Amino acid sequence: MTKKKNSLPEQWLQNQKAAKATQVAFDLDEKIQYSIRKAALDSGFSPSDQIRTILGLSVTKRPKRPRLTVSLNPEDYVQLANKYGLSPESQLEIKKRVLDDLIHFSDKN
Repeated sequence: MTKKKNSLPEQWLQNQKAAKATQVAFDLDEKIQYSIRKAALDSGFSPSDQIRTILGLSVTKRPKRPRLTVSLNPEDYVQLANKYGLSPESQLEIKKRVLDDLIHFSDKN
């Protein structure tokens, strides 16, 4: 008995296609980057989707979770723990406090 070549679920097949995509980076002047990022923000797009739109390429219509990310190294956790009076190992509580700071920042601006 032989297996069909495409016996994988459709979602997996789509993920395979995405995995074959190549990310291309562009070194652009700050003003150009700002313009593209601002247009993306105003349109509710990611900068990548905004570039695809500018180029006339298709953009996925799937809803995206609006989230911001930051990379924190162990030293960052030590600094934040000191700021919040917590242990550096209390990463979940540190994340909650950071979220509060970001919300507070947004409310002020």
